[in-house]
Amino acid sequence: MAPTPRPQRPKRPSTKAKPYSAAKPKTKRPAKLVRKATGEVSRPERPRDATRTAKVKDITPTGAGSRAPKTIKTRMAPEAAPTVVESDEAELLYGKQSVLAALQNSRPLNRVWLTEKLRYDPRFLRLLDAAKAGGAVIDIVEPRRLDQLTAGGNHQGVAAQAAAHPYVEFEELIASLVERPDPVLLAADGIEDPHNLGALIRSAEAFGFQGIILPQRRAVGVTATVAKVAAGAVEHLPIARVTNLNQAIERLKEAGYQVVGTQEKASQALYELKLDGPLVVVVGSEGKGISLLTQRHCDHMVSIPLAGKTTSLNASVAGGIMLYEVMRQRRANQIDLS
Repeated sequence: MAPTPRPQRPKRPSTKAKPYSAAKPKTKRPAKLVRKATGEVSRPERPRDATRTAKVKDITPTGAGSRAPKTIKTRMAPEAAPTVVESDEAELLYGKQSVLAALQNSRPLNRVWLTEKLRYDPRFLRLLDAAKAGGAVIDIVEPRRLDQLTAGGNHQGVAAQAAAHPYVEFEELIASLVERPDPVLLAADGIEDPHNLGALIRSAEAFGFQGIILPQRRAVGVTATVAKVAAGAVEHLPIARVTNLNQAIERLKEAGYQVVGTQEKASQALYELKLDGPLVVVVGSEGKGISLLTQRHCDHMVSIPLAGKTTSLNASVAGGIMLYEVMRQRRANQIDLS
């Protein structure tokens, strides 16, 4: 007798995930061929999207089991530090001497930035309170903020925003010196380097000159760099800007001034010329010196004797030597420069 077969138990559903099988991409049926009347066979053109300009492969994964695209981190470029703009419309003063001179002369200031250490410095305390009463904003800042404002300049912990330098009228400058027995002025012919101009203004004030004359074109005016190099001298000397320096020289000659310029090949040495009476000293630019036209308007051209192999001097150095010689002769003759 055959054994009775045992009944089979129903199979339990498997808990294992079925292996992922990507769906087969649908293939587009080829376009029907069109037989032309001429017997040629052609495929109709596929309509194009007007906005499509280039074929771009879509790499975005889709479907189950796909990985999310990686996030690409971008770093924003740091904000550029503000730079000092050399302009005559607004002036950024920086450095202790420049800002102190502006405060002492009650020059209108819009804002003053300085470190906490200088805020209560005895030299600044009273003057800053007066500037604040006049409407200036006083900001206590970190040194790095001053580095940004001055584009890395030697700010010494303080900077100030002032209006454009207050130039004087040329005729007013002449009129203000009428009663002086022996006035002396400095005229800069085409100096473009603000460091040279600042050094000349500083020397002129130190040696007792009463004013500066600058041309408006092809020359630097009183900028932040000029004021910084001049170490406050721009606040103590009247400075006039003229449209035509040669016409201004002729006007000064009519008013009784002697005009003296420098030229390295001039036959007369600086110390051989008597530098008394109303005087205008003309200093030329860095490379070209005094222009030929301006030389013709000068009463005398003198040279600075040199003993070494160097054949020329920097504009501010040559100018400083001339300015000192004026002071030396006048002191020897007991002429008051104050």
